Amino acid sequence: MDDDLTPRRAADSEVELVQLMTILDANNVGNVHGGSIMKLVDTAAGLAAAKHSRGLVVTAAMDEMSFIEPVYVGDLVTIKAMVNDAGRTSMEVGVRVEAENTVSGRKVHSSSAYLVFVALDADGKPRPVPPVLVATEEERQRQHEAKLRRENRMARGAAIKDARGRHEVQETREDHQRG
Repeated sequence: MDDDLTPRRAADSEVELVQLMTILDANNVGNVHGGSIMKLVDTAAGLAAAKHSRGLVVTAAMDEMSFIEPVYVGDLVTIKAMVNDAGRTSMEVGVRVEAENTVSGRKVHSSSAYLVFVALDADGKPRPVPPVLVATEEERQRQHEAKLRRENRMARGAAIKDARGRHEVQETREDHQRG
């Protein structure tokens, strides 16, 4: 584990996994099961987060996953992952999945995902991570969008907590009225 919090370039976290999809990955209609793709996405994203934080990480959230095109048995799948932005102990990783039919040459962007990882210390507690340095316009845009998604996650969490609190207060009032 690395305690160095010197900012690190987004590109230095980049990971690329390539895997041939087999019948073991198929769903009941003959396409590759979304869960098989999700596992590869989580693996690639976790590796990117580990590279950035230089230590152990755990998946905290899958913020969004879009399935755009199907992946077929026999396709060569390429998963590209990179840290978009970092908070104090967490990192958002963007993932792009591409599928290629090596016989026909068909190549598609099959899915995209955003995952949040938390860096852990030796005791399994969250630990600080270095900031992300962006060098290209694309990286700047990805970082900006990551900040927007983080703000949305925080606002959604607060709204749900608030709604649950109101619900609990209402249940307590109703219990007192019955009691």
